[in-house]
Amino acid sequence: MNSHWIAISALGAMFVVATALPINMGVLAFSGAFLVGTLVAGMTAKAIMAGFPADLFLTLAGITYLFALAQNNGTIDWLVGLAVRAVGGRIAAIPWIMFLVAAALTSVGAVSPAAVAILAPIALGFAAKHGISPLMMGLMIIHGAQGGGFSPISIYGGITNKIVAKAGLPLSETTTMLASFGVNFVVALGLFVLMGGLGLMRKKPAAIGDLPPLPAVARAQGGPQVFGDAEAESYGEGQRAAESRSSMLGQATSMSFRGPRVYQVLTALGLVTLAVLTLAYKMDIGFVSLTIGLFLSLLQSRQQKSALGQVSWPEIMLIVGVSTYVAVMDKMGTITYIGDSVAQLTSPMMAALLLCFVGAVISAFASSTAVLGSLIPLGVPFLTGDNSGMAIGFIAAMAVSSTIVDVSPFSTNGALVLANAKGVDRDHFFRQLMLYGAAVTLIAPVVVWLLFVVL
Repeated sequence: MNSHWIAISALGAMFVVATALPINMGVLAFSGAFLVGTLVAGMTAKAIMAGFPADLFLTLAGITYLFALAQNNGTIDWLVGLAVRAVGGRIAAIPWIMFLVAAALTSVGAVSPAAVAILAPIALGFAAKHGISPLMMGLMIIHGAQGGGFSPISIYGGITNKIVAKAGLPLSETTTMLASFGVNFVVALGLFVLMGGLGLMRKKPAAIGDLPPLPAVARAQGGPQVFGDAEAESYGEGQRAAESRSSMLGQATSMSFRGPRVYQVLTALGLVTLAVLTLAYKMDIGFVSLTIGLFLSLLQSRQQKSALGQVSWPEIMLIVGVSTYVAVMDKMGTITYIGDSVAQLTSPMMAALLLCFVGAVISAFASSTAVLGSLIPLGVPFLTGDNSGMAIGFIAAMAVSSTIVDVSPFSTNGALVLANAKGVDRDHFFRQLMLYGAAVTLIAPVVVWLLFVVL
């Protein structure tokens, strides 16, 4: 077995171990980078550390810190409540409100399970009360969260854009963002029509008092990702830190200028400022996020400690660990070796389809962020030269196929929906989610490949 196959086998073993056991894949990847780099490639520790993605680390830490502040001070609850009540009790509009709010949350830095965890109890409680299909409502939330996940200031978007830029491939942040939102919106529209949405449009508006409050989130327990995925670990950290939110808000209420509503408005303005500075003025998102977070922390310094505890450290460990391992593989020439091997076996078009399928299948059981970090670089060798024109489309297809599959009950998102569903037969609901997740895993890669690579 040559050095390239040793590196590839080690990466595959990491996915298997991280899926089967509650071990963060980032820890496995750092250890793998050290062992493979020193024992197989003869690299020094300094050379291995050169592959550490410091800019990506800063981006993830800054975004999740700012979002944790927004969640702790009640800004997210406030915005969700405003959105729900803005439709005036129109029952048919509630699933779409949940879709759009989920997309908005992930687009400004929430990890996808965090957005689903916030909205699932609200939406599924309303669904049980007003005769809305719980399957439709749950899937609308998940697709919304995935749809907003590739904005330039989001977790998925930040990861993907930095990986693509580092690989030297053509980059279109807008294309990836719109592709993800567009595909998930079309899927959500189909679900709405097929699962009784048109009938909801004929129902009378519910009284504002009937709209559900913002309850405590029921934590899901089930599915490999719930125990082995860094996204789920990050969600768990956020839940533990959020337990102290009520007491902090009570303390903030006693302050004259720094009352909760003023702080929430300032936080919302901070999120808008983040978007403007990073999108319009191309400032570094990590530094901007931390600076805005610092400003908000100065207004309410007692919230900083809990917010730091809610930073998605498991997610960050996973991403930077996998990125460091991929950098070792790149220096070994393994990335080029894989790409050339795939290109020799089939055409670049079919190679792109194969990677989309691999990404979808792995992501259905393991971390989507790890898949993005490890598989996108594999496309570099056959996306250069005459094939560079298909690079933007491939990135969009890879992004969508690796994240849209998080609807199965084996994913954290699917498990959260299953845990929060009310008035359902759990076994039947589980089978519905499983069948839908399997269908998406098989169909989505082909569809996005046709849309963004072939056409």
